[in-house]
Amino acid sequence: MSSDYKKTLKLPQTSFPMKANLKEKEPETLKFWAENDMYRRMVADREGAARYILHDGPPYANGHLHMGHALNKILKDIIVKSRHLAGFQAPYVPGWDCHGLPIEHKVSQELKAKGKTNLPAVTVRRLCREYAKKFVEIQRKEFKRLGVFGDWDDPYLTMHPSYEAATAMALCDFVERGSVYRGKKPIHWCLSCQTALAEAEVEYADETSPSVFVRFPLTDPKITDVFPMADPAKAYAVIWTTTPWTLPDNMAVAVHPDFDYVLVAAGDSQYVLARELLDSVRELFGWTDAAILAETPGASLEGLLARHPFYDRPSPIVTADYVTLDAGTGLVHTAPGHGREDYETGLRNGLEVLSPLDDSGRFLDVVPYFAGLTVFEANPKVIEKLTEVGHLLASKKLKHSYPHCWRCKEPVIFRATTQWFISMDAGELRQKALAAIEGDVEWIPAWGKERIHNMIAFRPDWCISRQRTWGVPILALLCESCDAAYNDAAWMRSVAGKFAGHERGCDYWFEAELADIVPAGLTCPQCGGSHFRKETDILDVWFDSGTSFAAVLEKRPELGFPADMYLEGSDQHRGWFHSSLLAAMGTRGVAPYRQVLTHGYVVDGDGRKMSKSLGNGMEPQEIIDKHGAEVLRLWTSAVDYRDDIRISDEILARLVEAYRRIRNTCRFILGNLSDFDPTLHDVAPEAMLPLDRFALDTVARGHERMAEAYGLYEFHKVFHTLHNLCVTDLSAFYLDILKDRLYVSAADSLERRSAQAALWRILTMLLRDMAPILSFTAEEVFRHAPACQRGPGDSVFTLEPLGDPAGWLLDDATRERLELVVALRGEVTRAIEPRRKAGEVGHSLETAVVLYLPDDMLAAVMSLGMDLREVFIVSQAALAPAAAAPADAEACETVAGALIGVSRAGGEKCARCWVYSLEMAGPAYPDLCPRCAAVVAAEGM
Repeated sequence: MSSDYKKTLKLPQTSFPMKANLKEKEPETLKFWAENDMYRRMVADREGAARYILHDGPPYANGHLHMGHALNKILKDIIVKSRHLAGFQAPYVPGWDCHGLPIEHKVSQELKAKGKTNLPAVTVRRLCREYAKKFVEIQRKEFKRLGVFGDWDDPYLTMHPSYEAATAMALCDFVERGSVYRGKKPIHWCLSCQTALAEAEVEYADETSPSVFVRFPLTDPKITDVFPMADPAKAYAVIWTTTPWTLPDNMAVAVHPDFDYVLVAAGDSQYVLARELLDSVRELFGWTDAAILAETPGASLEGLLARHPFYDRPSPIVTADYVTLDAGTGLVHTAPGHGREDYETGLRNGLEVLSPLDDSGRFLDVVPYFAGLTVFEANPKVIEKLTEVGHLLASKKLKHSYPHCWRCKEPVIFRATTQWFISMDAGELRQKALAAIEGDVEWIPAWGKERIHNMIAFRPDWCISRQRTWGVPILALLCESCDAAYNDAAWMRSVAGKFAGHERGCDYWFEAELADIVPAGLTCPQCGGSHFRKETDILDVWFDSGTSFAAVLEKRPELGFPADMYLEGSDQHRGWFHSSLLAAMGTRGVAPYRQVLTHGYVVDGDGRKMSKSLGNGMEPQEIIDKHGAEVLRLWTSAVDYRDDIRISDEILARLVEAYRRIRNTCRFILGNLSDFDPTLHDVAPEAMLPLDRFALDTVARGHERMAEAYGLYEFHKVFHTLHNLCVTDLSAFYLDILKDRLYVSAADSLERRSAQAALWRILTMLLRDMAPILSFTAEEVFRHAPACQRGPGDSVFTLEPLGDPAGWLLDDATRERLELVVALRGEVTRAIEPRRKAGEVGHSLETAVVLYLPDDMLAAVMSLGMDLREVFIVSQAALAPAAAAPADAEACETVAGALIGVSRAGGEKCARCWVYSLEMAGPAYPDLCPRCAAVVAAEGM
């Protein structure tokens, strides 16, 4: 092409770079957002609009961010930004969970390494506060690097005095309603951390335990009333357990009232066990001569007195419906001090709740044979004792799922200790919570409803006390004489009221003199004593975070109660969702959320859990350093987060390519809008050329689908729709066709301005569709667009909602005709391709095509008045009736009845547009087609 002619082409012009350089550019964008206080401007811009409140579940202020953190916060950011661009006021207050065992454990380790132990509570709390503050700052910086908007300058912290006061007041609310009690019950106890654990703080992992079958002497003469053939001198009840260490605390043997039990003669003894399990233990016990003597239902065994296998005390037979026939013997060793079901059975039958252990799990001196041993040290000793007394029938190792502490990963035990509880039945808390789950809350995905329903329906009373230092104290006084508790609600409120005004919040409880806390003249309601001590237990950390609705939603003026959305990982059905629901229903009678959304876990490309031992871990910073945060944001949107989310180098590489294509689409549009001013050059949709109108309709429909997907939190549909629009509908079709018209047509011609008007509207939609996910790139695109195209704001997040794009949509009949043209274009491309591969033509512009169409189809295409040569990117295109098709015309594969004739284009090649023309411009421009000659002449060349 003559260099002079090249100057007359309207080639793309933009400073928007092809290469993203996200790692270098993103910090510049973050600086721009910070300097312009973009989050607060977003909230201020929507003053008076309907509010949408996503309440942040607080991450733990411990360690650097991992991929789960990144996924979670980016999902929240996508929701907040999409709601903002939809016209809502969407404040977002991030928070941190600062109390609890993990931080105290870390601080204790650091102190132990320095040889410092048994420090005062106020000192330990100060060190914990400093530790939490350090990681709040670290994580805040890391969250902001992800492009997450929020009130980062004023987040909520569970260790803030006002938050601690609100948590303590929520406890007062429960006390006023009569829901709080103190009692001795078995709870999960970590021997290493020496504290009670909530269900959400227990993880299950495989553990190998000793499995023993033990016989309990059935010397009760009344056994003959049940089994006339029984001999009390040699009859035994056979139990099975995987916790031999609990046998010293055995108080009963449980049977199922409806199962059938048999008296079996084996050797010189008689044994009682479930009939259905007899065959499974014959070989194990070596019973080659076992014979059934009699049979009876379990209910008839109730009340018989067995004897403890190595202590001189009775062990009555009781009934319980939790006895199963899955394994064992159908008779269950019952220790009310070491199991939830055992405890309930003990209550029903008046059994002693025996648990003679200290906090480290060692048997007290009062326990014969095993004093001073830890429970796990006692296991082999108990087996030795059973062997010694002749009551061990069998012993083997069993690998099974066993509870472990979520923090130290050590096995935990059930241990009866004195704890504080919230009753699930007082005030009908369980029933109210279940009703809210079923009728007041939308669960996304829907299976979350059943999951949390079952957890609430069958959970025990809420153990809210922890034997630690770093947390909100349980406000109570304990009598020095009888250990009775005083926790009058009004007195509790007077103490809690001092937390908010104290520099270190609830440190007031630990710092204040006892005389300043004990009411004047207080006497113990149980024994009349007048000497008290402060309760040293703290509240369960899930109570802390579960009362965030009271400390944050109700207290922050920009927020409100209840929230529209709680969003966390699927493990929070037993964690934050769970405790928040109970706390809100128990104190407010209303669920704290209208919707609950859960996401899965991040796993590697093969679906395996990430771990250091497997070497398959990925960290957010690692990905940011290589690809930029934008690719992490795209990854978050690209998958259905409701299942476990896979990530790998291969997955990221595919997303980098997808990102590149979206970016290049934006760059092409920007480059071709450099001389377009909507106030001067706009073309109304109804005046646009058919192809431009069709492209605008296509993107508008995609925009509507994406808006709907954002509203339904289906971000993977947003990603796929956006990607397909950019790659297929725009780049591979519309923009490919448009290059000729944009580059070659006169600057102010209808052909060019129609295309630009469509591109401008398309870009306004794409920016709004991209911004919640590709925030950095949308901002970059927006700021590279000419000011006249952007509107009054200086950020993509100052854009107003687009409104209803219905005016940009085509009627169904017109769209159907245009879709026919698109299908025919595909057929033309398919027909030309073999000729290109054979070397007959080099480019599609070297061809001429004739479409032979059925009459109705011919009429439909002709009614559009489209330049088919442009659409098919050929030099000549003609239409003809199908009946006129020559014998060598090719039948279309996807358009029934249509045929195509392909030939080499006639005429000469235009030196400017490269289209072959049957007539050239004449002497002034002999190498140009008439179209190009007119443009060049108008420019004075």
